[in-house]
Amino acid sequence: MARGTTGAPRNTPDPDVPANGGDIRTAQAPDTQERGPGYQESRPGSPQTAPGQGRRGRPGVASRLIAFICGRRTKWVVVAFWLLVVVALGSLAGKLQGAEKNDASSYLPSSAESTQELNEQAAFQSKNYNPALVVYVREGGVTAADIAKAQADARYFATLPAVAGRVAPPIISGDHKAIETVVGSDLGYNSDISGFITTVQNAATKDAGGLSVYVGGPAASANDELKIFKGIDSTLLYAALAVVIVLLLLTYRSPVLWLLPIISAGVALTVAQAVIYLLTQHANLTVNGQSGGILVVLVLGASTDYALLLVARYREELRRHQDRHQAMAVALRRAGPAIIASGLTVIIGMLCLMAAESNDISGLGPVAAIGVGVGLIAMITLLPALLVVCGRWVFWPIKPRYGSPEPTSRGVWARVGNAISRRPRGVWVVTALLLAAF
Repeated sequence: MARGTTGAPRNTPDPDVPANGGDIRTAQAPDTQERGPGYQESRPGSPQTAPGQGRRGRPGVASRLIAFICGRRTKWVVVAFWLLVVVALGSLAGKLQGAEKNDASSYLPSSAESTQELNEQAAFQSKNYNPALVVYVREGGVTAADIAKAQADARYFATLPAVAGRVAPPIISGDHKAIETVVGSDLGYNSDISGFITTVQNAATKDAGGLSVYVGGPAASANDELKIFKGIDSTLLYAALAVVIVLLLLTYRSPVLWLLPIISAGVALTVAQAVIYLLTQHANLTVNGQSGGILVVLVLGASTDYALLLVARYREELRRHQDRHQAMAVALRRAGPAIIASGLTVIIGMLCLMAAESNDISGLGPVAAIGVGVGLIAMITLLPALLVVCGRWVFWPIKPRYGSPEPTSRGVWARVGNAISRRPRGVWVVTALLLAAF
């Protein structure tokens, strides 16, 4: 074989794959196991030029990119690149939840009266001002000892770092059955509100002498919300993973293959979270708990969808090509445009949310678009490289062997596809009319 030509055989000449279907450049003949019945040597000066190449026989950008992703050596470069990206950005992904803004203004429209009131209120007190209300109750009526305790507790509350002296004197109810103390605190949503409430609760209940003690107010409400939503991201992640894994197992019928899409989707999620965190710090991007939770489900769902398209086409090509590198090159060229079109459609749709007035909806747009974009890139680069690295065994126990019959050529969906292929114009016209009517 002439130096500078590919070592990937051309078992089945394909008009959409350049002659150098991989990055293999060797003076030695390819391994005999990689040669198919239709193997042909590439000779310099051949007048044939595959589509996607330039006038002088040079492959186009898309062809070179596909050859790089699926190449015998460069596939390892792709995997190493994503590994380095995860190592470099992994720590930033974990900081995204701490960068979330979950106050009322991060959800409401900027034109809403309540948002304007919150902004005007900042001139009088901190935006993080969250008072706690401590109420002492004795059904038979509070005693002088109860009042003394409430006053002593108030003095103690004033010494807490988050309070800084902002404690109102205890107030006795009209029926003398309760005492209320307002304890101011400068604690934001991401501060240690739980620790503050626990400290107040423990101090108020200590030596209560039969008093019933209740802690409420904005600080206590925020603490309850934190308890409810604590771990919601991990819960969403595990639930989404469980659903995706079950679907992949049912679709692929392989105990191994599902790992590669999940690994690729996990890498995409980590990188997307890191990119979004950097934008919150340097581009004033607002992220709240809602958009952060949706990001997890969206990236896993969209990435898995793209993986299904690619793997299905790759499995078909493995039956037509003995060399898995060339099979992936054909699969990526054929399925890639559909995957990219699908991803771009979702990205554009998500960016349309930026036109919404509510901050929680408008902020979701770029967050979701970034997640889908990173997932799209990972599924057309990292996943193909991993599949080629692993080889055919990853499809065990039903490995697509070279020359074996294609199982999708029969069945209900095969008949539907054949019917559509006979009258494609009539099908899309009728479909478009039905969609327009609906």
